[in-house]
Amino acid sequence: MTVLTPRTPAKLAPPGRTRRERKAAELEARTLLVGERLAAASARPGVEVLQSVDASRSGLTHAEAALRLERHGSNTVAQERAPRWYLQLAKAYRNPFIAVLVFLAAVMYWQDPGDPGVVILAVMVGISGLLRFWQEFRSGRAADALNRLVTTTCAVQRRAGSGSGPTTFEVPMDQVVPGDVVKLAAGDLIPADLRLITSKDLMVGQAALSGESLPVAKADTRTEDLGQHETTDPVEADNLVLMGTSVTSGTATGVVVATGSGTYFGSMAGALVGERPQTNFDTGVRRVSLLLIRFMLVMVPVVFMINGFTKGDWNEAFLFGVAVAVGLTPEMLPMVVSANLARGAVAMSKRKVVVKRLNAIQNLGAMDVLCTDKTGTLTEDRIVLDRYLDVHGTEDDEVLEYGYLNAHFQTGLRNLMDQAVIDRVNEAEEVVVDARFSMVDEIPFDFARRRMSVVLNRNAIVGDLGRTEHVMITKGAVEEVLDLCTHMTDRGSGASPAEGRSRVELTDRMRARATRIAEENNRQGLRVLAVATRRITAPRDTYTVADEDGLTLIGFLAFLDPPKADAGRALQGLADKGIAVKVVTGDNELVAARVCADVGLDVGHVVLGAETDALDEHALRALAARTTVFAKVNPVQKARIVRALQADGHTVGFLGDGINDAAALRDADVGISVDTAVDIAKESADIILLEKDLTVLEQGVIQGRTTFGNTIKYIKMTASSNFGNVFSVLVASAFIPFQPMLAIMLLVQNLVYDVAQLATPWDRMDEEYLRGPRNWDAKGIGRFMVTIGPVSSVFDIAMFLVMWHVFGANSEAHQALFQSGWFIEGLLSQTLIVHMIRTRKIPFIQSRASWPVMVMTVLAVLTGLWLPFSPLAPSLGFTALPADYFPWLVGVLLAYCTLTQLVKTWYIRRFNTWL
Repeated sequence: MTVLTPRTPAKLAPPGRTRRERKAAELEARTLLVGERLAAASARPGVEVLQSVDASRSGLTHAEAALRLERHGSNTVAQERAPRWYLQLAKAYRNPFIAVLVFLAAVMYWQDPGDPGVVILAVMVGISGLLRFWQEFRSGRAADALNRLVTTTCAVQRRAGSGSGPTTFEVPMDQVVPGDVVKLAAGDLIPADLRLITSKDLMVGQAALSGESLPVAKADTRTEDLGQHETTDPVEADNLVLMGTSVTSGTATGVVVATGSGTYFGSMAGALVGERPQTNFDTGVRRVSLLLIRFMLVMVPVVFMINGFTKGDWNEAFLFGVAVAVGLTPEMLPMVVSANLARGAVAMSKRKVVVKRLNAIQNLGAMDVLCTDKTGTLTEDRIVLDRYLDVHGTEDDEVLEYGYLNAHFQTGLRNLMDQAVIDRVNEAEEVVVDARFSMVDEIPFDFARRRMSVVLNRNAIVGDLGRTEHVMITKGAVEEVLDLCTHMTDRGSGASPAEGRSRVELTDRMRARATRIAEENNRQGLRVLAVATRRITAPRDTYTVADEDGLTLIGFLAFLDPPKADAGRALQGLADKGIAVKVVTGDNELVAARVCADVGLDVGHVVLGAETDALDEHALRALAARTTVFAKVNPVQKARIVRALQADGHTVGFLGDGINDAAALRDADVGISVDTAVDIAKESADIILLEKDLTVLEQGVIQGRTTFGNTIKYIKMTASSNFGNVFSVLVASAFIPFQPMLAIMLLVQNLVYDVAQLATPWDRMDEEYLRGPRNWDAKGIGRFMVTIGPVSSVFDIAMFLVMWHVFGANSEAHQALFQSGWFIEGLLSQTLIVHMIRTRKIPFIQSRASWPVMVMTVLAVLTGLWLPFSPLAPSLGFTALPADYFPWLVGVLLAYCTLTQLVKTWYIRRFNTWL
């Protein structure tokens, strides 16, 4: 198959791909097309861009804006809306077992409209679907209510008429149109895709699109022209700002070039709406369902034919065959699954986890690979000053002091790194600004110089002339500051602070050494700034950029988004539960490697997103399997990595909160986001964490495995016991001249047993079971069914012989006695198997069921013993059993439990399985 890269138009890809691959190609093609349009806007002069959208610097008139709103539509991206309630209700009943039961109920009603079995099946089907519908409908309503609480506006420049001057208005973001002139300030969300016209100190947080944790600097009209920038990636263009990002500092004015689905954000969001890919849960349920239905299609005709030929009553044989079909169908499976999932959702909500799609709970339990972003998950999502170093790489308080003075006295809006320096000093109380210093002037930051300076009065008398001394403190990018330095402050490598400092010439050797110190910190994932000073002995009132010369290098400030204190422990907890964590981030490789190493991940070789583009699917699968950290990854590459891991047989979870994560969230078996994520990420996710914390996720995994384990318990219990009963029916039908059990008896037996299983969601799981991922295994369920099921048939046949030879129930005149005796033994053995196979340990001794399961088991046993003696007995075909029947019953059941335990132990060892 041809692999699409970001440079390959999707229309050139070969046909015959899966729906999932077509969706990925659609996302890529739409994003490429929008990216090309934005790149063209970036490359053209601002005047031409204004002309292309028929606008001016003064903005649109109100009338023009209204016409464009009608023509282009509201400025909203495509969203996946919940279907109408009746469609949700219908979807809740889309299940193969429900289809089988509805068909069987229809057949029974056609045969006998008064058959109570029809009512029994209708109640089962109704409750099962309603449980699922109500949980998902309620979750959708809650999400909609939260969205309606938020109304966001932006500042737009418009005119009352063609001859009037511009006025700034606050308008809802969804009413912004192409051609609008938008004013931006710190804290603003970017309402659409804008081509910048003017800009001053503009820093934009693009983490939602690119995954970069630090804000990105945009071009500044004071130092360079905003026109004509060649780029192939609109996110990297310094004269474009895109919907989904936000202003962290500075001001700007821009003209809207795209809104709604035409934006870069909207191109990705629109391709994510529609039918979701099949998850591990969906595939598992389908395979198990088909397995059981195949057994039914084989067994039921055989039972029908044997009974028809041996008894001669084909109508009765048909009804009996239908009853056997019901007996083979785990009709309570949808209800038990729904109850399991609903209980899991409630339990997880108490642990700050909101479940949007119930199926995701079991996928969470089956998850064995978690792909996660770095920012906010492994890190604290804030910038801190990690170290302050002199020119030799030794920690030096003087560097911190000068860095603090620069950040404290500047009058412009402080960026995140300035604030980090101030916070560090405030926490440590190492520097106090007092009467020693006062502000004289500053040279503001700009993106050409990439530095800023403050000039302070030292407030100290120098010599006899009483002159005050000024000191310039410059902080900025290492390369730019070093170019201006002629000297450095040095106390000698390894010298103590007490040994004093000296100002020495910055030789080429020392310049190279200082550069190497900065680069070493960069390679450790730190953002490094240089700090330099200049003593000014001839002070004046104002200073210019020309005065930033002849500086003395003091040292370096190194910043980091620090790892969370509990991230390492949480990762170890996930590893102990068999979950491999892979970091897939849009941030750069050095930062990603540093953070991952700090939290205890085995980083190895960091793979860049661009490296994956050249790989076919097979090569990418191999690479994804051995790689822990992926960096500089775009949305298409993230989704490809997820699909590669799934193709390798893994159940994949993806944790992310940006628009760049939405495609991967949707493709993963379980998409996990947080309540502070962008809307499209929350819509694409299956599970929302109210705290972006891996510890919270770990608790969710345990709950998911408990839910999954209890579901599998029910399937294995029901499938094996029902198969054993039907196998017994086959044997009995071949040798007994009457029906071994009436159809209504089979239905009642099945109903009592299944009602008892409604307590399964409240059962406890063995602690050992929760330590590893648990997944669907249709073949394993089939193998278990044909291994354990016939064990009960051995004792069913033993009871047949007891009834036939000991109690003389060997003719049609005594068939009610035979049927009643087998009914009780069959029901009690079915009920006991719940305890025999709910654990790999010895039941009742090493592992006990929860009290709800114990209570329901006792009620089922008492019901079975009561029915042959109850007022209902005649209408159901039962007759009272003699007292000496019960010692035989106890002996048969004890022997059954013993053999089942032996077979179970052999099965676990033979197939190396849990159970």
